[in-house]
Amino acid sequence: MLDFPRWKVGLVWTAIAFCLLLSIPSMVPEGMRAKWPGWIPQPTVNLGLDLAGGSYILLEADTADVANTRLEAMREIVSVEMRRGNPRVEIGDISTRDGRLTFMVRDSSRVDAARERLLPMTAGAGLTGQRDWDIQVVDTNRFVLTPTRAGIQQAIDTAMNDAREIVGKRIDAMGTREPSIIRQGSNRIVVEVPGLQNPEALKALLGRTARLEFKLVDIAANPEDVAQGRAPIGSQVLPYASGGGNIAVKRSTIISGDQIADARQTYDQNGQPDVTLTFNGEGGRRFARVTQENAGKPFAIIVDNQVISAPNINEPILGGSATISGGGFTAQSANELAIALRSGRLPVRLGVIEESTISPELGADSIQSGIVAGIVGTALIVLLMLIAYMRFGVYANIALVVNVLMIIGIMALLNSTLTLPGIAGFVLTIGAAVDANVLINERIREELRRGRSNTAAIEFGYKEASRAIFDANVTNVIAAAIMFVFGAGPVKGFAVVLTIGIVTSVFTAVTFTRLMVANWLKTRPKALVI
Repeated sequence: MLDFPRWKVGLVWTAIAFCLLLSIPSMVPEGMRAKWPGWIPQPTVNLGLDLAGGSYILLEADTADVANTRLEAMREIVSVEMRRGNPRVEIGDISTRDGRLTFMVRDSSRVDAARERLLPMTAGAGLTGQRDWDIQVVDTNRFVLTPTRAGIQQAIDTAMNDAREIVGKRIDAMGTREPSIIRQGSNRIVVEVPGLQNPEALKALLGRTARLEFKLVDIAANPEDVAQGRAPIGSQVLPYASGGGNIAVKRSTIISGDQIADARQTYDQNGQPDVTLTFNGEGGRRFARVTQENAGKPFAIIVDNQVISAPNINEPILGGSATISGGGFTAQSANELAIALRSGRLPVRLGVIEESTISPELGADSIQSGIVAGIVGTALIVLLMLIAYMRFGVYANIALVVNVLMIIGIMALLNSTLTLPGIAGFVLTIGAAVDANVLINERIREELRRGRSNTAAIEFGYKEASRAIFDANVTNVIAAAIMFVFGAGPVKGFAVVLTIGIVTSVFTAVTFTRLMVANWLKTRPKALVI
């Protein structure tokens, strides 16, 4: 075990040098790093919320909103598919009362054809063996489509995963650094943004669903009925965002947020903030066709079920863009809406149910306490190793310093975030690294007492102790992996640092110290070992 080919020696020193170089930016003040040339990479370890300070927000999804959105989407699909086929299936108005879709097939002979068209619209709900919609025919020609429990649960799970990604895009667009966005349970999302001390803008942005819709205004609706919240069949009543009463709009959507390619905050000719939309190819063509067919009619621009404005279509709009104005925007609110539309609409409404702000001073105190604990613990360990093992204690202490720097370098390479529990994991790995050296050194002493030569004692000491070291650390890695998979936030931070520390401590305590001992033993094979 004491023979090191040149390639292995080169590999060990290359790995150490690489990690040490990666660790340097994390130990240099940010102001000094800013003066470095741009071509020098600067991977650094990010500080978590409990160390850097910042904002914590717990979001909860309105699962009923998922069911309603899914119901409306299915209503639109059924309406289109029944008209699209040849021959066409004539149906009556589609009702969405009581969380179910119901409609009548006017020609009873077309019931089987209607069912054949409905079946492809349903799908299996995961591995449950159920379909996401239950289709029934009652009273000979009336269809009832009921969402199954498995289908709703699958829709909620998909919506929460999509919502997590969109929340991340919106936070990134604000220019914040290294947010932590984690699902908690089936309908909650934990958001931690280090360095953000005023979370109000973030709350407003994350709480906005940004469900954009363009719909035609129902000009035939009775104003008195609309004022009382009643709409004709096929229409719905929505309020103005400015609080100026209600308006009746058609249920069918002309353009949705999914067909937006870009959204930017701009100013109109009077210097008032507005939002300019650019449609994708499909959205541009559809908007052009609808405005050509409905010239002279008003249409409503709706965001989150509130009408921002209802301009008149004076002429066909063929440019593939539109402007949202008249919503009483400020520059900030227009920019927030543009970010929300650009990042995509949330598939489910999110509400803030818990929030807290951690000051940077508290984080600085935590860092200071962690540094003091680490320095005191390391100093005591270094002193103990020197007293107990002399030269081999020196090798163990060198390996300990290299181990710490390698952990920092690997964390910087992985863009990991260091939390307060992560500092605890840091200190724990220092103890684990020294523990491995203690096992090796005590085993070498035991072999020397048995009368073995220096070379044989060191070789057997490393060989026999390495088995126990590897077995113990495999168990620790399994425990860390379980914490990472099932934990959240700080627990994951602890697991990451612990896992990295276990790997580097085994490398430095076993391989690196063995390399140093082997080089020394070649020059002084008869010297006193321990």
